[in-house]
Amino acid sequence: MPTKTQERLKSQARVLKALAHPTRLLLVEELARQTRCVCELRDAAGVDISTVSKHLSLLRNAGIVKDEKRGLKVFYSLKTPCVLNFFKCVESVQKCSK
Repeated sequence: MPTKTQERLKSQARVLKALAHPTRLLLVEELARQTRCVCELRDAAGVDISTVSKHLSLLRNAGIVKDEKRGLKVFYSLKTPCVLNFFKCVESVQKCSK
């Protein structure tokens, strides 16, 4: 396999791996509605702040979310809202497999 193709596929796999967890999917859904602070995301996910921070870090490193510090709080938003198109595709696959 050509190096360029291999690098592209590895990059795509990193994005898919970042989305491959129910809590991270929930965080993306929440951020699709509006920008949220970490504490709001913690409450929505029902897990401790360190767990949410780890999930957000993975999503940020994959280029899916971005963060912005406002005073003492950190707010997150979708960096690439087109990721929601992927969710629609997944739902189509689920419907077709029934």
